[in-house]
Amino acid sequence: MTEDPVAAEPSHPTPVPATVPLLSQDFTGPTVTALRHRLAAAVAGAGLVGDAGYDFVLAVHELVTNAVRHGGGAGHLDLRRQDDVLICEVSDHGAAPGSLPVRLPAVDVAGGRGLWLAHQMADGLILASGLHGMTASVTVCLSPADGPEGVTAAPAHADPAEDDER
Repeated sequence: MTEDPVAAEPSHPTPVPATVPLLSQDFTGPTVTALRHRLAAAVAGAGLVGDAGYDFVLAVHELVTNAVRHGGGAGHLDLRRQDDVLICEVSDHGAAPGSLPVRLPAVDVAGGRGLWLAHQMADGLILASGLHGMTASVTVCLSPADGPEGVTAAPAHADPAEDDER
């Protein structure tokens, strides 16, 4: 029996996405503001600036305040960059109800907009309930450009009126 020379060659490994930790911090109610400032600096340092950076920080802030209010008063934040994606996970030790609504409540209802805002302000939102509490993750894609480390937010179209093809 002859060996197939192609099958005998070592296969080329699939590249593993480069993961870079950017921020990892425990938080409580009194430390939320300081955490937001550190998060904003880390997000800007990763190249996500302007409105896109502000929106991502706001999305994470909503998850952090939810963890404080509904997750036992404390939590942990992990921000990392994986290739061209920024990922932020917010974990707490709270027990989640059967399902969490990610929808805009009625205008006469106070509160209840945190998850909806996080979903609107980020490219993706994942909620996971486990034995030790909840983890909410938000993501945003970075685009190649001339920013720090070669990435920055995709530029927003400056004038929506220019899209009008009349």
